[in-house]
Amino acid sequence: MKGFILASFTLALSGCQLLPEQSAEPKNAQASANGQLDYVAMLQAVEQNDMQQDNANHRLFVPYQHHKTVVNYVEQMALELVDTMQQESELGIAITSFVDLDASLKTSSQLGNQLSETMLHQLQKFGFGVVDFKAMDVISVTSRGDFVMSRDIEELAERRIASHVLTGTLIYRPNGVEVNARVINLNSKLVIASAQKVIPYFVLKNESIQSATASVN
Repeated sequence: MKGFILASFTLALSGCQLLPEQSAEPKNAQASANGQLDYVAMLQAVEQNDMQQDNANHRLFVPYQHHKTVVNYVEQMALELVDTMQQESELGIAITSFVDLDASLKTSSQLGNQLSETMLHQLQKFGFGVVDFKAMDVISVTSRGDFVMSRDIEELAERRIASHVLTGTLIYRPNGVEVNARVINLNSKLVIASAQKVIPYFVLKNESIQSATASVN
């Protein structure tokens, strides 16, 4: 009898010890699951922050050292234009200032004028006939110097001396200036060639070229 009571008491004690252990398992599992969820959320937050930082760095990327110039970009655009104009190499092309893409299409800048001057050299180097419509019929001799170029319309030749014109627009993007160039037939207004490039701001800054004459589009 005593043995039976002792066994029952021992079993009861064992049951009391087992019950807390069994009830503790779900709590530990729940805590572990919560920990995993917190860890996953933390990783997602870190990855999202890294992506935002990468995007910001891409927009504001400025290399410590580079050898790019505006001429490099204009040369690439000229190559694109030449690829389209191979069958019409005997053109007489006039090149005008590149303008801001605004309502008037008559706002230019130092960048717009430099692009037209550099494009003139590039096309002539590739063998195309380039017309300088700013050249006067006579040389103007003054005390300040001898001049043959003018922007006075009355001093320039009235006859049409070009069959085509190369012009372009400037669009100010967050990372640089988007340049769109095109060659147009003056008679038919048909675009026979086009090219597009984005010149980064750090390239323009390196050459001290003023370009910010329009708002960012």
